[in-house]
Amino acid sequence: MPKMKTHKGSQKRFKRTGSGKLKRSHAYTSHMFANKSQKQKRKLRKSAMVSSGDFKRIKTMIPK
Repeated sequence: MPKMKTHKGSQKRFKRTGSGKLKRSHAYTSHMFANKSQKQKRKLRKSAMVSSGDFKRIKTMIPK
């Protein structure tokens, strides 16, 4: 059976942590910052973990 190809869009968006979880960045961080509060912008800078339901889908796209 051939090797499974990595989904390149997912590879650019998600990183694996040391424990095997998937890390992602937040949406809404590219423009329109005048309408967002300082607190919201500060929280959007931090990364987040992928939820358990999405993890099952995404781990098949990143077979490492």
